[in-house]
Amino acid sequence: MNKRELVKAAFRGEEVERVPVCMWKHVPQEFWADDDAFVKCQIDFYKATDVDFMKLSGDKYFPWPDPVLENIESAETLYQMKPLGPDHPYIRGQIERTKKVVAGLNGECVALYLIFVPLSYLRLRIGYPKMMQFIRENPDAMKYACNVIAGDVKLLVKGIIEEAGADGIFYSVQNGEVDRFTAEEYKDWIEPSDKEVLDYANSLSDMNAIHFCAWEDIPNRLESWSGYHAPVISWSRYIDVMDIDEAKKKFGATVWGGFDNREGTLLYTGTREEIEAEVKSLIQQGGKKGYILGSDCSIHDDCPEEHIRWVVEAARKYSEHPLIRG
Repeated sequence: MNKRELVKAAFRGEEVERVPVCMWKHVPQEFWADDDAFVKCQIDFYKATDVDFMKLSGDKYFPWPDPVLENIESAETLYQMKPLGPDHPYIRGQIERTKKVVAGLNGECVALYLIFVPLSYLRLRIGYPKMMQFIRENPDAMKYACNVIAGDVKLLVKGIIEEAGADGIFYSVQNGEVDRFTAEEYKDWIEPSDKEVLDYANSLSDMNAIHFCAWEDIPNRLESWSGYHAPVISWSRYIDVMDIDEAKKKFGATVWGGFDNREGTLLYTGTREEIEAEVKSLIQQGGKKGYILGSDCSIHDDCPEEHIRWVVEAARKYSEHPLIRG
């Protein structure tokens, strides 16, 4: 199997000859202004680590660009938001840049593009305090804003897959921390726009992954995402505290993860022998069916790319062991 065949089989939940590996970093801000430098950074990471597929970054395009959001002070103002449309630089810029990255990968591997849920694009512009203030002050206004954003994100997803040539999306679902919303609030306020984008992406590709994003050591209320479906689920083993077998049973999909991504943990500080031992343990747990080896979330810049390469090489070595189950 080549890399594309391997990863597609893993997404389908089939037994594979070796466990695929994918970890990812964000692109440093110094490369955001120059698309060619940005593209080179992503291709260089692929070559340096030899991961089996790529999660492509959306850095530079995170905050939603509607001018209505500039210094916004009232939730009511959200009703002034209008769709960007397919020709807006925010959408076209991501499509054109991704097209260059995909071309640079030369068809060697599957590529998934990072897409946030609508509420997160809004939050990345106005910040958490205003996001929480506005949604409690006027949930209908916030739902309106998220619906507007969802319509444009669908245009982005379409362009990323059909024009830029990405195989699917890496859908980062957020805002599900146990202390942020009740289950009822999340279902009413957040889920509709989340699902609108996800369901549309699933209509375009069967190679989408959902990332149950977690940070700041606050676990998610995972039940809020029980109706979110894709072939692969990326979860936080260390924050949502769920090992591989449990994740497989709970999510009913191929699961992607294993290493703690936080600074100072094994991936950053371990010797090659220590990292290889962890890879061996994870592959013994996950087997060669329904498991992709990765990390809880983005790897920080201070993690040597050589360490990721160690993970990749160890996965190839230990997957071949006859005692590794499917």
